[in-house]
Amino acid sequence: MKLLFLIADGMGGWAGEMPGNKTCLKAAATPNMDALAATGEVGVCQTIPEGMPPGSDVANMSLLGFNPANYHTGRGPIEAAAQGLKLDPDDLVWRMNLVSVSELSPSGRMLDYSSGHITTEVSDPLVRDLQERLGDETFQFFPGVQYRHLLVHKGGAAESEARLHISPPHDITGKSLHADLREFSGSARMWDLLFQAEERLAETARSTKANSIWPWGQGRPLLLPGFKETFGRVGAVISAVDLVRGLGRAAGMEVIEVPGATGLIDTNYQGKVDAALKFLEHGDFAFVHLEGPDECGHAGNAEEKTEAISRFDARIVGPLRQALTGQDVAFVITCDHFTPIAERTHTPDAVPFLLWHAKSEPSGLSSFSEAQARSTGLVLEAGHELLHWTLRQLGCQLEP
Repeated sequence: MKLLFLIADGMGGWAGEMPGNKTCLKAAATPNMDALAATGEVGVCQTIPEGMPPGSDVANMSLLGFNPANYHTGRGPIEAAAQGLKLDPDDLVWRMNLVSVSELSPSGRMLDYSSGHITTEVSDPLVRDLQERLGDETFQFFPGVQYRHLLVHKGGAAESEARLHISPPHDITGKSLHADLREFSGSARMWDLLFQAEERLAETARSTKANSIWPWGQGRPLLLPGFKETFGRVGAVISAVDLVRGLGRAAGMEVIEVPGATGLIDTNYQGKVDAALKFLEHGDFAFVHLEGPDECGHAGNAEEKTEAISRFDARIVGPLRQALTGQDVAFVITCDHFTPIAERTHTPDAVPFLLWHAKSEPSGLSSFSEAQARSTGLVLEAGHELLHWTLRQLGCQLEP
């Protein structure tokens, strides 16, 4: 049996986001998810373990079947795995955003965690210049995708920098930098690097909104068990986002690059569908990830988030459902976490999910939404159990 996990990042939300007290998911046009929910099993799943931050790194690790409490070391190490960086066990790896701040001072605010969704073509030379001017035996800069880059502190895992608690920039959009700069000041090395980078970007990034770096999510290099060895399936991840690709690569899965996959609402939907179908000709587990709803949630744009969910249904779920009609296939559709419009960042709410296969016990639900999923009483308390539970429902028994 072929198994597809279709993930609409940040799709979940809270009532009142759209007219009629609806969430964006409830308001979206989702005939394909509604049909699969009505004839499949539906419930909610707690993808964020208690006490852990509700990040996409934690949540997607859960969805791939690995317990973040055991394996998660930080956001940076996951994205380093995506790039295939050669790291030493005692390196400290930071995710590094190019951001826009009102001013890099305690009275400053985080204006934009993405520097206006700066393109890779523009950001790449900026980060390479930082490496040329500021990189040394201690700190190394690595360009990534769009605003998402990496900073490696060689041998830093045992240093005081490993214990700094820096907010993800998308969590403090429009908010003060005071608490985080106080935290940065606990390391003279990080403090100096922050302001040296600001000075350099003032010279090189004048035509962009990028005026500061923002290192966060640091940790030791990531080590995951092999996906095939753990679940007995040949798997692939399809995503525009480095953290998802990093999780896949760390687990020995195939990582499929799709030209035109942007991580935004205008992504190459058909390319992702085609990539999944081609992979399933020889593989049997495809993890297809769409970032668009999450980005719209961070922007606080309910209309665009609703449209992003509608496009996910029409351009990902629908074509895959049609192409695989009559085949031995199962679908799991969910999100990794909520990104409520009111919060403009992630929350740890239990996410709605559906499982459909030819022998599913029909739920009889009228639609797929947060409230409908909660109404069934099916609750998975640990997110990493969703894949295990799914395989059991499909009759695939795994060794404990």
